Amino acid sequence: MAVGIFDSGLGGLTVLDAVSKALPDVPFVYYGDNAHTPYGVRDADDIYDLTTKGVERLWAAGCDLVILACNTASAAALRRMQEGWIPEDKRVLGVFVPLIEALTEREWGDNSPPREVAVKHVALFATPATVSSRAFQRELAFRAVGVDVEAQPCGGLVDAIEEGDEILAEALVRSHVEALQRRMPTPEAAILGCTHYPLMQNAFQEALGPEVKVYSQADLVAASLGDYLKRHPDMLGSGTVSMNLTSGDPARVSSKATQFLRRKVEFHAA
Repeated sequence: MAVGIFDSGLGGLTVLDAVSKALPDVPFVYYGDNAHTPYGVRDADDIYDLTTKGVERLWAAGCDLVILACNTASAAALRRMQEGWIPEDKRVLGVFVPLIEALTEREWGDNSPPREVAVKHVALFATPATVSSRAFQRELAFRAVGVDVEAQPCGGLVDAIEEGDEILAEALVRSHVEALQRRMPTPEAAILGCTHYPLMQNAFQEALGPEVKVYSQADLVAASLGDYLKRHPDMLGSGTVSMNLTSGDPARVSSKATQFLRRKVEFHAA
């Protein structure tokens, strides 16, 4: 009954942490492609190839349902995967939709025409690859009209977070927020479009100011997954053991993950 969580590195651990707390009876298998992180600077074909290999590894671990906790993979690879690569008895879900549903106050699966929403000016902070894909804007357009989105590619931020360099990460957050505000001075909401970024949520909120509502993904994904599994219990796979897998060096990744979540986390070679 295991569910797979795929990420390019450590960022998806924020999602794993949230879903594990929300669904304590569900075993989760996490796969971090730490040997190839970050994905945000790679081209779409490269991201697709790496993502499909990671998903196949999770299927082999008994996970019929896989969550792409990597926004870059969700943006650059998911649609292509869904257009013919994923078998009928498997599911791969991205992390954009729960975020957009929260922003537009729509339930998952609401396929009614796009409509006016309260928020009109949205700042999107994401990796360069996610920004260039325009996947967020495309998904938002299916659900809402009249929303202006200004996207800021946050180069270097994932690397700083993965390295545990909080001083550099905070400086980069301030720099990226300032760059966005030169183009959109008064956003009403801000989307943290990378699962690494919740660790810097306070820094984003401080730089943006208290009047801006900051949306982060982990808890939203956890709530949506719980609802999805109630409606699709058949998508719980055959796996029964929770584990963390990595394409990188397990000892090094375990050490970084422990620092990342501030609790002991152990990884094994994929």
